[in-house]
Amino acid sequence: MSDKLKNFLVRTASGAVLLAVVLGAILWSKWSFGVLMLAIIIGGLREFYRMASKAGYQPQKFVGYATGTAIFIFAFSVMGSLMGEEKDLFTLAVILVPYVIMLIPMMFICELYRKSQTPIANIGSTLMGVIYIALPISLFVFIPILLGEGEWKPLAALFYIFIIWANDVFAYLFGITLGKHRLFERISPKKSWEGFIGGLLGAMAMGYLASVVMDGNHIEWIGLALIAAISGVFGDLVESLFKRSVDIKDSGHILPGHGGWLDRFDALILSIPFVFVYLTIYAFAAM
Repeated sequence: MSDKLKNFLVRTASGAVLLAVVLGAILWSKWSFGVLMLAIIIGGLREFYRMASKAGYQPQKFVGYATGTAIFIFAFSVMGSLMGEEKDLFTLAVILVPYVIMLIPMMFICELYRKSQTPIANIGSTLMGVIYIALPISLFVFIPILLGEGEWKPLAALFYIFIIWANDVFAYLFGITLGKHRLFERISPKKSWEGFIGGLLGAMAMGYLASVVMDGNHIEWIGLALIAAISGVFGDLVESLFKRSVDIKDSGHILPGHGGWLDRFDALILSIPFVFVYLTIYAFAAM
C-alpha cells in the first residue's frame, strides 16, 4: 500500500469519526451540543496559546481557559433562559456576570507577579485567544434559535457546519482541477480564485438544501451560506497566518490527518460573528 493511499484511508477514517461525534453531539441534546462547543473552546485556546508561546510570549493560559469557559456558560445560560425551559439557567447567567467582569482585570493583576519581559504581549495574547475563539463559539449557541424562529433547531447548527465543510470540499475540488489564479499566495500558496468561487457555489447549494430540508426561507439560508463561506475563507487564511508566523504545519493533532481544533474549525469560528449579525438583522427586518 502506497503512503498516499494509506494517508487517504487514515484521513477518511478519522474524518468519519469526527463527523459521527459532531452529528451525535448536536442532535442528541442541547447539553451534548454545549459540551462539544466547550471542547472546541478549550482545545482551540490551548492550541492558540501554544502558538503564542512559540512566538515568544507567555499567555496566562489558565486565566484564559477560565474566562473562555465562563463566557460560554454565560451565553449557554442566557440561551436556555430565553427558551424558557431552564429557569435556573437565568440565575446562573446573573451570577456569572461579575465573575466574567472580574476575570478581565485579573489578567493585568496576575501579570504583576510573573516577572516577564513581555507583559503587554502576554496580556494581549491571553485576551486575543478569548476574543478570537471563545466569544464566537459562545455566539454560536444562539444560531439554532435565530434560524428556528425562537425554537431550538439542532439541524440549523448542523447545516451551518455542513455549509462550512461544503465550502472547503468544493474549494478543494475546483482548486485542484481548475485553479490557476492565486487567491492569497503570501499566506496560502495553494488557494486559488477558482477554488474560492467553487467553494461559494458549494456552500450556497448546501444552504439551499438546508432551506428545503428545514422548510426555511431560501433567501435567508443562501445569504447565510454566502456570508459564512466568504468569512470562513478569511478564517482559514487568518489561522494560516498564525501558523506561518511560528513555522508550524498544524495547530494540533486531535485526529490523524486532520490537524488540531483550529485546523478543523477555523472557518467556523471566524464566520460566526458575521452570520450572527446577519441573522439578527434579518430577524428584525422580518418583524
